[in-house]
Amino acid sequence: MTTAHNTKSSLEKHHLTPKKRFGQNFLVHTGTAEAIVHAGRITGDDIILEVGVGLGALTRPLARAARQVIGLEIDSGIIRFHQEEADLPENVTLIHQDVLQADFQALFEQCQGPIKIMANLPYSISNPFLFKLIENQEKMAWATIMLQKEVADRLTAQPGTKQYGVPTVLLSACATVTRLLTLKPAEFHPRPKIDSVVVRIDFDRQTERIKALPPYDHALLHRVVRGAFSQRRKTLLNTLSSSKLLPLIAEEDKATIKHQTEALIRKAGIAPTARAEDLTLEDFVRLTLAFAD
Repeated sequence: MTTAHNTKSSLEKHHLTPKKRFGQNFLVHTGTAEAIVHAGRITGDDIILEVGVGLGALTRPLARAARQVIGLEIDSGIIRFHQEEADLPENVTLIHQDVLQADFQALFEQCQGPIKIMANLPYSISNPFLFKLIENQEKMAWATIMLQKEVADRLTAQPGTKQYGVPTVLLSACATVTRLLTLKPAEFHPRPKIDSVVVRIDFDRQTERIKALPPYDHALLHRVVRGAFSQRRKTLLNTLSSSKLLPLIAEEDKATIKHQTEALIRKAGIAPTARAEDLTLEDFVRLTLAFAD
């Protein structure tokens, strides 16, 4: 079983330290890594994209379960570590790349179809990474990722709660999020201050809830949702009338914009005094259709 001491020794041997700018918290227990792979339901035909290879704690059990692992790693020191140790299985391809800058069309082709991701995700990139997945939803199959607990709470939040927000709504429009495992700080080196949660995000537009939605402009939905949550404590009327969803007739004609916005909110069957956190995905879709008209 890998331990935090062994992880620290391996890093010291190669003159490496966990880098705060990359949000590095290395998984140290082999049993935990195997449990994550098992929960991810990997098959022998899968080509898996691993984001953040680290010292390979998750990579090795992934390589045993999958046909191939393509590992993206931003840290050149970690790349050098694996080159010197030659410790990764033959079916692992290591790429020095920042996933936030990655070309998902190229990854789609390299994965020979919809992308399947496994990741011990650095906390610092959680939100931009999730939005990158949403932007590339048509190229995604699923993602099983470790997140800080508060981010996982947001992804699975219900309307009317403080955790409910932009990523909750936008992910629910294209995917289903399932909580799999909770990991304590002792599972990592260095230890984070909070628990981590493994979630699986299945990008499947054939779920009954998503199929039941009327056709709508996805880009406009994103604008409506972001506009509505731009100032959480304010009403929809105030946030949406100031979010430039409607073309200005004249810069000083804010009263007209507010009047038109109120009419569109009411057309969607929603009270203008409601707040974004009170709306369901279906409500946001109706709002989107109203503004599209």
